[in-house]
Amino acid sequence: MAYDGDPELAELRKRRMREIQQMQSPQSNPYMAAQQAEAERRDAERAEMLRRVLSPEARERLGRIRLAKPDVAQAVEQQVIALASSGRLNRQIDDATLRALLERLMPERREINITRR
Repeated sequence: MAYDGDPELAELRKRRMREIQQMQSPQSNPYMAAQQAEAERRDAERAEMLRRVLSPEARERLGRIRLAKPDVAQAVEQQVIALASSGRLNRQIDDATLRALLERLMPERREINITRR
């Protein structure tokens, strides 16, 4: 029995879909709106901290890395923020320092040799 052609069933499905979408929207759910606002605030604080401790060249390099490998960029950001919040940074991180940090965090590349016989 196919109910695809039933207009009443189609209207019920549309109504239920609208109800579900309204429940999921942040405007109708104050808890989700507060959660989203808190996440935006944390992101803004994180960006401000990185802006203060990284030189423009280092920020640019980190942005390019974020495009290619977001997980590595996030690990670097976390380490830089941890260093800054613990007070172990006494100057801005320049591009050379960021590259050294990346070399320590990046997994070693395995060299693959193919020999033909």
